Amino acid sequence: MNEAALAALVRRADPDRFLGAIFAPAALRRDLLLLYAFNHELARAREVASSGPLALIRLHWWREVVEGARRDHPLAAALRATLEKGTFDAGDLLGLIDAREAEAEPVPDRAAFLAYARGTSGGLMRIAGRLLGAADANGLAALGDLGTGYAIAAILRAAPALRAAGRDLLPQDGAGTTALIAAARPLLAAVPPRAALAAALPAVLARRDLARLERGVSLRPRGLPDRLAVIAAGFLGLGHSRSDGK
Repeated sequence: MNEAALAALVRRADPDRFLGAIFAPAALRRDLLLLYAFNHELARAREVASSGPLALIRLHWWREVVEGARRDHPLAAALRATLEKGTFDAGDLLGLIDAREAEAEPVPDRAAFLAYARGTSGGLMRIAGRLLGAADANGLAALGDLGTGYAIAAILRAAPALRAAGRDLLPQDGAGTTALIAAARPLLAAVPPRAALAAALPAVLARRDLARLERGVSLRPRGLPDRLAVIAAGFLGLGHSRSDGK
C-alpha cells in the first residue's frame, strides 16, 4: 500500500491520529500511517465479530502475519515488508494484539481497564514514538502515559455508541466517569519527547474531551476548534494547546 492509500484509510478510520500524523517527518509518515492502519484492524476485530471467540480468531490471523505468515491482503503484505526491513519490532506489535484480546470479554474492574488502556493506545503511542526517534526511557514512559490517558478519554467518548451496539469497554466494578477522569488527568499531563510530538498530538483531543466531561457537556463530533488546537500543538508543543474543550 502506498502512502496515499494508507492516508485515506487512516483519515476515515482514525481521524484523531491522522491529524497528528500530518506533523510526522515526510520520510516516516508512511510507516506511521501503516502502524495506525494495523491498529485499526485490531480495533475492528471485535466490532465486526458477532462474539468474543470470533474476535479472537481475527486477532490470531493478524498474529500469524506478524509472526511471518504470508497473506493475500494489501495491508498484511505491507506490514510484513516493513517488519522484514526492521522498521517495527514484532514483539511490540504482538503486544498490541495481546492487549486487544481483553475485548473478547467484559472488562472486570478498574485495574483491568487501566491495563487494557495502557496495552492498546499506550503501547501504540510508544511504538509510534520510537518510530519517530524517541529512544530515552523517560520519554517512552511519557508516551505510554499519554496514550493511556487518550484511551480512557476515547472509551468514555465512545461509551454511548458502544452501548447502543451492545458492547461495553468500561470496567464492570462500578468505577464511574469521575474516577476514570481522575485516573486520566495526570497521565495526560506527561510531556512527550519533541521528536515524537506527532505521535502524542491525539492527547490534545483527549484533554479537551475530559474538560467537556468535567463540565457536564456532551461530547459532540470533532469540530474546527479541536482541529485548530491540534494544529497549534503541532507547531508549539502540547504545553501550548488549549484543553478547555471550547
